[in-house]
Amino acid sequence: MSDFGFSSPSSSSSSGGMNGAQRAELMEQVQSQLLVATLQEMLAKMSDKCFKKCVNKPGPQLDNSEQKCISMCMDRFMDAWNTVSKTTKSRLQREHSPGGSFS
Repeated sequence: MSDFGFSSPSSSSSSGGMNGAQRAELMEQVQSQLLVATLQEMLAKMSDKCFKKCVNKPGPQLDNSEQKCISMCMDRFMDAWNTVSKTTKSRLQREHSPGGSFS
């Protein structure tokens, strides 16, 4: 296809002309944005679930039992989130390592 002034897909850079440093910076920005989005999602889910579980009659203030319930609920939610995250990360590492299995 080079006869017509077009480069073949194999000869063009798949990175859109970015060098290694630019690609690394872009990947870092994407990972940072993904982390922020994940944390925002976790906070929204945790707030919603713990509010529904612990606050029966919304008012201007939380009473002591509601405060304790929310605190314990948030702790359990974070523990569960961390466990799931660690398990997912280790499974992905196993699956992508040489000789890793998908079972």
